[in-house]
Amino acid sequence: MSKFVNILSAVFEKPQNWIWTKEKNEQSVYDLINDLLGASGEVKGVTLAREILNHYFSCSSEEKLSFFNYLSVELDIVPDDIRKKLDTYEANKTKKNYNAYMSAAEPKRQELIRKLNQVPAATQKLVEMRCDLLKLVKKYPKLATVDLDFQHLFASWFNRGFLVLQKINWQSPANILEKIIQYEAVHEIKSWKDLQGRLEPDNRRCFAFFHPSMPDEPLIFVEVALAYGIPNSIQDLLNNEQIIDKKIALDTAVFYSISNCQSGLAGISFGNFLIKQVVEDLTNEFENLKTFVTLSPIPLLQAWFENEGAKMKQDETNNLSKLAAFYLLNGKRDDGLPFDPVARFHLGNGAQVHAVHENADTSEKGIKQSQGMMVNYLYDPSMIGINHEKFISENIIPASAEIISLSKSAVKID
Repeated sequence: MSKFVNILSAVFEKPQNWIWTKEKNEQSVYDLINDLLGASGEVKGVTLAREILNHYFSCSSEEKLSFFNYLSVELDIVPDDIRKKLDTYEANKTKKNYNAYMSAAEPKRQELIRKLNQVPAATQKLVEMRCDLLKLVKKYPKLATVDLDFQHLFASWFNRGFLVLQKINWQSPANILEKIIQYEAVHEIKSWKDLQGRLEPDNRRCFAFFHPSMPDEPLIFVEVALAYGIPNSIQDLLNNEQIIDKKIALDTAVFYSISNCQSGLAGISFGNFLIKQVVEDLTNEFENLKTFVTLSPIPLLQAWFENEGAKMKQDETNNLSKLAAFYLLNGKRDDGLPFDPVARFHLGNGAQVHAVHENADTSEKGIKQSQGMMVNYLYDPSMIGINHEKFISENIIPASAEIISLSKSAVKID
């Protein structure tokens, strides 16, 4: 890790064994919460926050549900109080009245989460706490308001200004390399040798975002292959034995795997910033790079075929490429966004659908999820911002002329 990260880590972090114990305070966790919310002294506040966190992480699943229910009900906003404070402020717009309104409008649970974060190394614990919460929200929708408060605070704590981009290579610390293997979500890293093949060659790069309060935990990382032209096979791209002709300048950067690492940070966007920064860094390092693309899976293509796609004829004139192009441009959810999660990710980051390829992933997983189809999303640095805005504001899917033509030529069965 860089000296910069180490310095920031020293500022944000304290030794873990100073913080966490397995001992439970005999006082009720709810009494501890009330004491923390009423505490004015910093030292006392940190002590109470540590005890609450220790208590939470020694709880059973049922006790954690009770904890979140308490946050949902007892630490919620009081609408009548907000209305009164707003009326007072509207009648007399003073700093005092505005502050009173703001205090009433913020749920006490937000204050609680902030105070819990006073404990050194607590940020990671709160991310883990939200991971538990997200699992419960699926079964108990009323807890969604609690999650919105977590997400609101995390969006500030993990904004781009706090993120540190690190290049990961074969010389990176072993604990970081282990995390890359653990969190790889697209193309499984089967061994240390496999990882070495993705990091050590001259035409391979890996970049990750870290947060100073979580220096040993990548938030998101991208694996890059430098190539001649746009690839159409993931097996060929991952072939570590291919010979690179150093006399020919590599002109294409291929983002072949992007993995979000922290489930507790779901909904916090890192991809847009990561890709923009990586494009800039690679351009500075390799002056001949002209093209930036992905080679991405289409994970729900087969599922879509079996539902909507079953109505479409597949024959020699209506091949997989046409159907895949049609799916990527027209397969949408009720909210108008693409059905495909990888498409939502890249289009939301400012890419365009550039090309589709048959037999591009011949692995068992590739055949099962998309009949071997893969897609290139193109990141044109001059169009990233424009594409992003059109997609976010109007649900417009940027696509190449080839993709549009393929989609239009797909024949549907009435």
